[in-house]
Amino acid sequence: MNKTVLVSGCDSNYFPLLLEWLHSVRRFEQSKIYDICILDAGLKPEQIERLKPHVQSIANPEWPVKLPDYKIKGEYLKACVCRPFLPQIFPGYDTYIWMDADTWIQDWRAIELFERGAAKGKITLTAQVDRAYPKGGARVKWLGRWPWKVRGFYFSNALRAFDFKTARDLLSYHVLLAGMFALRADAPHWPRWQELVKTAMTKGKVFTAEQLCLGKMCYQEGFGYEILPGYTHWLCEFKPLWNPQTQTFVELFIPHEPIGVLHISGFDEMRVDRRVTTDFQTTDGQTIEYTYRYPYFDGEKDQEITTSP
Repeated sequence: MNKTVLVSGCDSNYFPLLLEWLHSVRRFEQSKIYDICILDAGLKPEQIERLKPHVQSIANPEWPVKLPDYKIKGEYLKACVCRPFLPQIFPGYDTYIWMDADTWIQDWRAIELFERGAAKGKITLTAQVDRAYPKGGARVKWLGRWPWKVRGFYFSNALRAFDFKTARDLLSYHVLLAGMFALRADAPHWPRWQELVKTAMTKGKVFTAEQLCLGKMCYQEGFGYEILPGYTHWLCEFKPLWNPQTQTFVELFIPHEPIGVLHISGFDEMRVDRRVTTDFQTTDGQTIEYTYRYPYFDGEKDQEITTSP
């Protein structure tokens, strides 16, 4: 039987979110057959000890390349740039599913879809585009009535890390998201992604290097990819609806598919404080105050981790 591992990682600041992610995985009966591995990107010793009974492996890898001190703003960036190296860091698995520590699983069907895409030998992910995401990634500066400067994630970062041609070619593409992806261990993407990220983090910014390289690898170099619907990995900066009948977040428009994985993007205060709330529209036309944080375990309290489904 193919063996799939779920991987996340963070520094000590995101540890409460990591606990909530872990609990959100293990509350599903389906998760019994999955291992969980943690990438240590600045965890404290006591935090590592707390995790050990609940995961298969915890690793603090070396940086992919030697960098000057001014470029290393914190160990937490390892959780970004080490993603292309997961098969070496946690060897022995057939498929790797990475999830950022500030995500949590609401509907297990999303995991099944990510695995289904990976089984085709393609990197399976979502993009910064959905019918419920009203704004594109490009930003335009105007000089009077005329567009003066166009900027976007790919253009700004590729210009520094690679060259103008790469930046220009990628400008119009939707950004592929590195916050959650699935990929088989034998896929050809890994060595090329590793090569690209070493170049990008050396010449350009360390933060964003692995996501930038996904775009170059998939859009420009033809490595196979599957883009799943936004509801499988939802960017929370774009508010979904709340369904009071099912007590779940659902996509904004009909048929109101349940959100699979919520990624708490755009809510920095909420990520560090569960008490922070925001307003949500409901499927029956009401407004409620609620939080994006995982509801079944409080990672900010010193309570026992119960990860059994």
